[in-house]
Amino acid sequence: MSSSPAIIVTGAAGNLGAAVVRELAKGSTPLVLMERSAEKLEALVASLPSGLEVLPIAGTDMTSQEACEAAVAEAVERFGAVGGLANTVGGFAMAPVAKALSQWDAMLTGNARTALAISAAVLPAMQAARQGRIVHVAALAGQKASAGMAAYAASKAALLRLTEAIAEEYRKDGITANCVLPGVIDTPQNRAAMPKADTSSWVAPEAIARLIAFLLSPEGGVVTGGAIPATGVPAVST
Repeated sequence: MSSSPAIIVTGAAGNLGAAVVRELAKGSTPLVLMERSAEKLEALVASLPSGLEVLPIAGTDMTSQEACEAAVAEAVERFGAVGGLANTVGGFAMAPVAKALSQWDAMLTGNARTALAISAAVLPAMQAARQGRIVHVAALAGQKASAGMAAYAASKAALLRLTEAIAEEYRKDGITANCVLPGVIDTPQNRAAMPKADTSSWVAPEAIARLIAFLLSPEGGVVTGGAIPATGVPAVST
């Protein structure tokens, strides 16, 4: 059993999730890696330092609080306590308002329900440990929607309100809750989808991962209920 509480990372093998895992792996905190794909999870774990304590959990239904509770229970059994959650699970889709209803349930489920399910599952363990750090990945669109983003933006706005509610309800338990708000993340998929875009202000997953790692750290306890933009600035030529 580890001497320090574990951190759970959901969507652990995604572009941002893997960057968060690699950033956290620079320390000695035990990691619980939740990922839908067992194959991708296995490859990620194989790439991590050999001495790191890691519990891989594949295939959890992130829309089910009961399934999330089972994963948290497995983490507590292995490491004794859970002190952090980095939730990077989510989806993206665009459609005009007239067609947004076709995406509504999928976006609310994939971005907001999953966040609520894993939060509700992990909070009792954090209460038991008398400490906790929760970081959700929302999006800048959660503060202001752009054209074609009605369903997506609404789902990310719900995530902001969820984060604020957690922060207020669990402050007395030493638990913080924050979300980060990326704009466009510099991933191979986004570059392929937008080949003519100006990428100078796109933010690398590794940079966002460093922000998330800070919010998960003891020093990050100074911030709770925050919605922190992670949108970068254009590169300045010299």
